[in-house]
Order: sequence, then structure tokens, then C-alpha cells
Amino acid sequence: MPRSVPEFIAAHTRTVPVPFLPELLLYQADEPIGLWELTEGEYHSESPPPFWAFAWAGGQGLARYLLDHPDVVAGRTVLDLASGSGLVAVAAARAGAAAVRAVDVDPVAAAAIGLNAAANAVAVLPDVADILDQRPDGAAVVLAGDAFYSRDMAARMLLYLRRCRRAGARVLVGDPGRAYFPAAGFTRLARYEVPAPVALEDAAVKPTTVWELV
Repeated sequence: MPRSVPEFIAAHTRTVPVPFLPELLLYQADEPIGLWELTEGEYHSESPPPFWAFAWAGGQGLARYLLDHPDVVAGRTVLDLASGSGLVAVAAARAGAAAVRAVDVDPVAAAAIGLNAAANAVAVLPDVADILDQRPDGAAVVLAGDAFYSRDMAARMLLYLRRCRRAGARVLVGDPGRAYFPAAGFTRLARYEVPAPVALEDAAVKPTTVWELV
């Protein structure tokens, strides 16, 4: 049994290129079920399946947009919400962000974010916290990849993103057509056909849209 969370992650994932972003590496699991069972023990996650172990379609699309449009984040402070693996945060850092804070409620995700940032030789600050009921933290750009996966999460996320927008932040979301994403109030920036983890999705490719809150 690995003695630390980073050792656990390294033992149950492989560091491989992200399907839609081959220039980035990520600690990724081959399938969710065995890892899910393991995380219900010593390394229990409050949000199964282990979101940090996969490159979700919404995050891939948003990360792709940042790498292709680095001016969105270059020289700016960035907040990545429900960061999971930290893929979007890593892409923001690679695109030249001045500072990147990656927030997730799962401490195992925070460890994965640190490992993934190191694998890509970028600086990202992992933060284990639930900030959705707080005031905006002052970031110039706020990002959320694939964060509208449940009714409750979507409602809280939207309220927080609106507060950030009112505070002057630019707010971008990557979403592959989740049922709870509220497109009203958003404008479309890009659309991609993104490879998806087949063990977790209903299709091998998910049409994914990058949206901006207006």
C-alpha cells in the first residue's frame, strides 16, 4: 500500500498525453471502477467517481481554447473551479497566466493537481476548499471545465460565476452538453469534437462548447 496520496495516485494512474491536448501530460486512470473502490477506503473522495483521474470533455475543450488563445489568460491571475485533475489550470499556466489557483473540495484532487503541474513544468497553486458561497477572490479570469454535472452543483456554480462576472472577472466555461448547464446568459466562443473517457461517457467523442458569461 502506498504511504502517501501522491504515491497512491502514481500507483493507479499513468502519465500520458491528454487526447485532445497532446502537448500536455496528465496522470490518468485506465478505468474508473477499481479506482473508485480504492478511494472509498483510505483515500476516500466525497465526489466519486474520482474526477481527478480523468480528462473530462469539458475540461479538455476549455484547456484547448486557452492554449489556442493564450491572450485570454496571459499575464493575468486565474481561478480554476472544481479543478479535478487540474488540466484547465495547467493549460492556463502554460498559456502564460501570472498566477493560477486551482480549487477543489477533494484533497486527493489537490495532490493530483500538484503532480500534473509538475509533470508539465508549470506553477499552479492547489487549494482544497469550497468557495462557491464566498465572495469572488479577485481573479481576473475564472474558469470552470465540466462543472455542471448535477443540479445542486450547477445552481451554486452559476451563482458564484455571476458574482465573479459582476466583480469584473472574465468567466469561461467548458461544457459537453450536460443537462444542467444553463446556456442563457452565455455566448459561444468555440466548439470542439473532444475524445471522452468511454468508461464514463455515453460516447467516445463529445461535442464540447466553450462559453463566456456575459
